[in-house]
Amino acid sequence: MPVGTIKKLVHDKGFGFISGSDGSDVFFHHSSVADRQFDSLEEGQQVDYTVDSQGGNQGKGPRAATVRPS
Repeated sequence: MPVGTIKKLVHDKGFGFISGSDGSDVFFHHSSVADRQFDSLEEGQQVDYTVDSQGGNQGKGPRAATVRPS
């Protein structure tokens, strides 16, 4: 499971971006957060995540399927 850091959160719209350890950015939706509520996450927080094999996000890049605080 990759590890990254929450780069940006948009609480009012329910999504954010994770900066992966390889430097890539991964989109995530509040529905992909496991074991916690989206509102409890903070920018700069380290998380584990899985990446949707389809690329998700309507072809705009990778999308996290499961996000868990490390």
